[in-house]
Amino acid sequence: MATEYGHGGYGRVYEPGDESRYAYGPHLGRPAGTPGIPGRGRRPRIPLALRAPFEARAWRELGHVLLSLPVSVVLFTWTVTMVSLGAGLLVTFLGVPVLAAALAGCRGFGALERARARALLDLDVPGPEPLRVRKPGALAWMGAVLKSGASWRSLLYTLVQFPWAVFTFTVTVTLWTLGWGLLTYPLWFWVFPAYVGQGGIQLYGDDHHRIYLDNPFEITVTTLVGLLFTLAMPWLVRALTTVDGLLVRGLLGPSLLSERVVELESDRGVVVDTAAADLRRIERDLHDGAQARLVGLAMDLGLAKEKMREDPQAAARMVEEAHGEVKTALQELRDLARGIHPAVLTDRGLDAALSAVASRCTVPVRVEVDLPSRPAPAIEGIAYFTVCELLQNVAKHSGARSATVDVWHSEDRLMLQVTDDGVGGADAAAGSGLAGLRGRLDAVDGILLVDSPAGGPTRVIAELPWRG
Repeated sequence: MATEYGHGGYGRVYEPGDESRYAYGPHLGRPAGTPGIPGRGRRPRIPLALRAPFEARAWRELGHVLLSLPVSVVLFTWTVTMVSLGAGLLVTFLGVPVLAAALAGCRGFGALERARARALLDLDVPGPEPLRVRKPGALAWMGAVLKSGASWRSLLYTLVQFPWAVFTFTVTVTLWTLGWGLLTYPLWFWVFPAYVGQGGIQLYGDDHHRIYLDNPFEITVTTLVGLLFTLAMPWLVRALTTVDGLLVRGLLGPSLLSERVVELESDRGVVVDTAAADLRRIERDLHDGAQARLVGLAMDLGLAKEKMREDPQAAARMVEEAHGEVKTALQELRDLARGIHPAVLTDRGLDAALSAVASRCTVPVRVEVDLPSRPAPAIEGIAYFTVCELLQNVAKHSGARSATVDVWHSEDRLMLQVTDDGVGGADAAAGSGLAGLRGRLDAVDGILLVDSPAGGPTRVIAELPWRG
């Protein structure tokens, strides 16, 4: 099994909640074009290459390119003027507020550019990290603006985008005009003999010889060339706007560090909530289970003590019943301790611990563990409880006749796979136990993938970071 999913087959491109991207496809052994994937309708009858020039997306991207030039002129002029003025005034204190105003303006322009990219390119780029103004007052605000990396990235965007906008505007307008002009040449070539005094577009000319596109064959060829240009233009514009999107995402979006901080803050909240839920569960199990039994046992032993002289036989029966209660309480305490952290996992590792879990499952389970060494205790514990919860789901909800657990090491990841031949239909996005399990895995940079079509089989793959 390790060879099937090795070499990091499940990359870090997964976004929680997006099952449609990963529930099918080559990673899970199902062709990406399998019918029935949500969101895939009937194929249009007109090929994409022919309908691309007339799609709304192509015209939105063209509008983005055409707007980029005047917008970039405004942005470039603002930045160069304000920065030059601020740098010249740095010999006095007035240069600092001017530079701060320049950077604040660049941040505002960045917000407009993200909105333009969202409207015309369908590119949703979140805003950068907000300013961290620790003290009230203008000086604190100016210091926060000048220290913010997002401010300087916005300023860099206004400088870089100007030459790129000039290039894209020139290329797009030239080729787009040329393509449509040549394509419609049969409709307007009569202008040349009627008003210009020549047979058509002059293709070549010198003092002795000139070539005009004026006969039916040449007009047809010109139209076909225009058609090729027209069909190619949407793809060229799309390539140019892709670079625009990279600039917006890279310079106007949040930095990788800030995204990581937000992710870690979210994961910290999940860890705290999970720990609190586990403590409540342990307290509830102790209160409703072993503690209640021990209280009852103490009362029974007290009654037996009182009856010891009056009715020894009744007291002996009560002691025997209390002995059974002690065994039951001990078993509940063992189960509770196993739920916190089983001793077999600490002593012998995942192979023995998962084999013990499989032996207690009501569905026959085959376990295969192929690990070069033991991972870190925290990762080992998360892997153990992940498999436990998945096997509980198999036993309770799947209606399966058999299940398989595979554990292997792939590069810097610990891979877990639980497969069953049940009825399928498991959905981690439906708020079930799989959703909570996914949150726990996210807290340690893990991934949970679910492939469970209706009718089965169900395959759940968990990926954890390998920490030796």
